Amino acid sequence: MRYLLEVCCGSVDDAIEAEAGGADRVELNSAIFLGGLTPTLGSLIEARKRLSIPVITMIRPRGAGFCYSEVEIEAMLHDARLAVEHGTDGIVFGILKPDGTVDEKACERVIRAAGDTEIVFHRALDVTPDPFKALDSLIELGFKRVLTAGQENSAAEGIEVIRELVAHARGRIEILPGGVTPQTAANVVSYTGADQVHMASFKPQPDTSTAHRPHVYFGFALYPPEDRYDLTNRDVVRKVRDRLPR
Repeated sequence: MRYLLEVCCGSVDDAIEAEAGGADRVELNSAIFLGGLTPTLGSLIEARKRLSIPVITMIRPRGAGFCYSEVEIEAMLHDARLAVEHGTDGIVFGILKPDGTVDEKACERVIRAAGDTEIVFHRALDVTPDPFKALDSLIELGFKRVLTAGQENSAAEGIEVIRELVAHARGRIEILPGGVTPQTAANVVSYTGADQVHMASFKPQPDTSTAHRPHVYFGFALYPPEDRYDLTNRDVVRKVRDRLPR
């Protein structure tokens, strides 16, 4: 059995590196610093042109939580339709109510906008008050897969809940454990019964174009360094790929 490896990417270059490292599928985002937001349409178009593996497109209009205004939901509907029109293999999103439960009506709207494209629920599951009740809602809505770290920050920390979610799902929805490393990937799949994992790994890359005015920055109070950026670490992706059971 081959276990599937999905890699979280924040750019087309990330996605290229992920595939080179052995990824079977990529989740395309922007703004990884914020947990991943909707990528640009140009990024999706270029990713589909350059990659031979499936591309799942994040549909998330902003950072923080997952309870969105009507305006934000309308933007998500546009983004979902455009992603489908431009060849995405699936969309990943999540909408919650103020109490943290799944907003089924809002999710249904995005699902309709996606048509027959694969739909995935992201780690919003990890902040729901009852992940098993939430999972039942996702199954009823027709989601193909849900990304989760077992209501923790990594699959290794949430491994018990992930195992219970796999058992609760009974094959009705795919459980995708997120946040694995070369050290934890094999144990996560063997212990939980999941047949796929999700990871992210980055290494800094230099960008010297700001060197002449290093005091100038373009973010806010918590601003990142302007002389480097992150790129997917294909070597770490390869280590996870090699350590997954075959």
